[in-house]
Amino acid sequence: MKQDQPRPTPRAGIMDIEAYVPGKSTAPAGVTKVYKLSSNENPLGPSPKAIEAAREVAAKLDVYPDGSARRLREAIADVHGLNPANIVCSNGSDEILGLLAQTYLAPGDEAVFTEHAFMVYKNYIQAAGAKPVAVKETDERADIDAILAAVTPATRIVFLANPNNPTGTYVPFQEVRRLHAGLPKSVLLVLDAAYAEYVRRNDYEAGIELAGSSENVVMTRTFSKLGLGGARIGWMYGPAHFVDAINRVRGPFNVNATAIEAGIAAIRDRAHIERSVAHNEKWLAWVSEELTGLGLRVTPSVGNFVLIHFPDNKKHSAAAADDYLSARGYILRRVTGYGFPNALRMSIGIEEANRGVVEALKTFLKS
Repeated sequence: MKQDQPRPTPRAGIMDIEAYVPGKSTAPAGVTKVYKLSSNENPLGPSPKAIEAAREVAAKLDVYPDGSARRLREAIADVHGLNPANIVCSNGSDEILGLLAQTYLAPGDEAVFTEHAFMVYKNYIQAAGAKPVAVKETDERADIDAILAAVTPATRIVFLANPNNPTGTYVPFQEVRRLHAGLPKSVLLVLDAAYAEYVRRNDYEAGIELAGSSENVVMTRTFSKLGLGGARIGWMYGPAHFVDAINRVRGPFNVNATAIEAGIAAIRDRAHIERSVAHNEKWLAWVSEELTGLGLRVTPSVGNFVLIHFPDNKKHSAAAADDYLSARGYILRRVTGYGFPNALRMSIGIEEANRGVVEALKTFLKS
């Protein structure tokens, strides 16, 4: 008889995965007012219509939600001019990314992403037993030639965050098309457009057209950056064969009833979305200009955040700045795990928070 192990153990490779650590949300003891600028949340909050829709669900929490999220898919499709049959909704876009890895990767396969991209790509690739392949960026931007050079016969997925987090940089759509044209038809191109609503560039496209006209492209999106981070709503758009496969492996009620109703109201509240985008456009430019004026390097961003690089000295390092800001209630995001040990990511906040961070850093850098 085979001797029992002392306890169940994860399969090989699972414990090699670095657990995702979200941005902190608390300040040191004694700080009375906290500005959380660590998670790229919408400083204007959720749509009032979404709040009301969520409240109305409270009396029906005993009832399972629609397992297909049909009305939410129809609302998304109506706003974006899509076929709802080509949409899958999820518990945040993170879930869709994980399901794609689970469905299309196997041990021995490879998946490609850029070196400073969203950390969960690597986690999900490893969880599927596949090999993560990180590709060098150029000037903190995805390098299409480098990505194509990293593709091998074992490559099954290429993840492209566009815009990217935490850099805020983007790839013009002609370059995305060039990437797609250079990939084998058997390789899935995942266009992660979590920050698409905030981009105001004529040469940018989230990926709807490419996903709608190709057999090996999907686009993922989220409601989180426009006010519903706590509701956890994501969605994927792509060819029917991807939808069919993902629907076979996702949980039967993966989007809860409150999220469905809040999401329907939020995506139809175009006025709130436009206010959110206008606020970001104004303060993204202001924050970037002010921080640059302090002598700090800021990676040019098209998202709702900026990546701030600090001097190479211990006194004014990112770690020292983080401690200084936290003690004053300004919570930014350390990004060491993303390959930036001497940088902080700052979400664009309300006016008071934005001005406060700039003034605090002005004093910090003079100390």
